Amino acid sequence: MAKKPAPLTAHVTRLEMTAPPKASLPVPVNIQTAIIRATDIPLHYYRYLYRQVGKRWHWYKRLRMTDEELAGAIHDPRVSVTVLYVNGAPAGFFELFKESEEVVELSYFGLFERAIGLGIGKWFLLQALYAAWQDNPQKVTVTTNTLDHPRALQLYQMMGFSPVSTYEALVQPMTDAELIKVLDA
Repeated sequence: MAKKPAPLTAHVTRLEMTAPPKASLPVPVNIQTAIIRATDIPLHYYRYLYRQVGKRWHWYKRLRMTDEELAGAIHDPRVSVTVLYVNGAPAGFFELFKESEEVVELSYFGLFERAIGLGIGKWFLLQALYAAWQDNPQKVTVTTNTLDHPRALQLYQMMGFSPVSTYEALVQPMTDAELIKVLDA
């Protein structure tokens, strides 16, 4: 029987932004991009996006959900999932959760490995922030941790977020059997 992987310790930072971004960035050159909101996204496609973005950063929470739990989370009317396509293929996604009229959470944001280094990260984050601010909330929140991309915290702060709290959390990696089950679904 395979040994259960040891939990990983993550230093978590919660950030808030209280005004829309002032920056504007040009669309990256020499690549075709499309950003499409995926209304009623199929569960298998969402899991694919989540796994492709999150596998390097230890994203497991949504992969452990049953179909019913995942459908409840991502098909909630307060949730929107938006997919980035680069040169015709998926390259990343972001997910927003409208907690209330006043607060929108950027729940998930990231690029596929093949899209990192193309110069589109800041531009895509800006598109996510424009979407988050479209209903004029009082603040937009995001949470990151030390298992995420090494420049994630710096990028969020560069875009106008300020840290409001920190804490330690344990992340339990998936076993090979759990991962195989997810990949077979």
